[in-house]
Amino acid sequence: MAIAELLGRCSFPDGHLHLGVSGGADSVAMAVLARSAGHSFTIWHIDHGVRPSSADDAAFVRDLATAWGVPFEYRRLDLDPSANFEATARRLRYEALPDDVCVAHTANDRAETVLLNLFRGAGLTGTAARMGRAHRPILHLTRADTVAVCAEAGVVPRHDPTNDDMAMTRNAVRHRLLREIAEVFEVDPIPLLNRHADLVADALALIETAAAELDPTDVHALRSAPRAVASEALRAWIQQESGDPYRVDTATIERVWQVVAGERRAAETVGGHRVTRSKGRLSFSVTSDHGQART
Repeated sequence: MAIAELLGRCSFPDGHLHLGVSGGADSVAMAVLARSAGHSFTIWHIDHGVRPSSADDAAFVRDLATAWGVPFEYRRLDLDPSANFEATARRLRYEALPDDVCVAHTANDRAETVLLNLFRGAGLTGTAARMGRAHRPILHLTRADTVAVCAEAGVVPRHDPTNDDMAMTRNAVRHRLLREIAEVFEVDPIPLLNRHADLVADALALIETAAAELDPTDVHALRSAPRAVASEALRAWIQQESGDPYRVDTATIERVWQVVAGERRAAETVGGHRVTRSKGRLSFSVTSDHGQART
């Protein structure tokens, strides 16, 4: 039986659970597995207010909670589609959910994230594909596993048509790039990419420990440290100063490194910020609307 076998690979936290359920196979399977394991839980559904079928998705999830006799929480975001829709939706979704929410990311999702971050130039931090900010109890299951769980439970999940839109980069990675990799190398790339992420995460933990002892504003200290350690110190500093956890990529670090090396006096970073060098120290500035930097 798929459910009995897969429960051993799940990692649900203790206590009452808060499950983020969209209605798709992954999140429905997570709820089925939590119920099968005897957990008490509340089902949360976030309606982004964009797709015409979103009301039907919400009704499906509500009916599921009612049938199981578990609490149901509904939140509507009313987002406007934009060029930054995915990032905005992700941020607002997590703000609307409990801090200890369980989300249904699978090994497939993590593999996709590794590839996305690799080609976005996200460096070691990106290709480690760390999954923070929430519990991910089915991260060691695959998308095929979640489909099997739903089938065994007799639940027909909802299908999000936006997941078929090849104009969205993640969908292209999911449906085209991973398939091409599998065909070219004759191997399932999902476990390989997850193992790679684990190895990178282990190496990154050592680098982060060393970077935490480094003053990221001290040019001499940065130049004396191993480049990987200095780069991580800079990345963490810029992320903290800018408040942007996503856009500190390797191109940004390379520009700032040119300031460290004395090849330029200042470098743009993220969100209208810049790093400047003076008397052997780096400083982080916010650029005003008039193009002048203010510290």
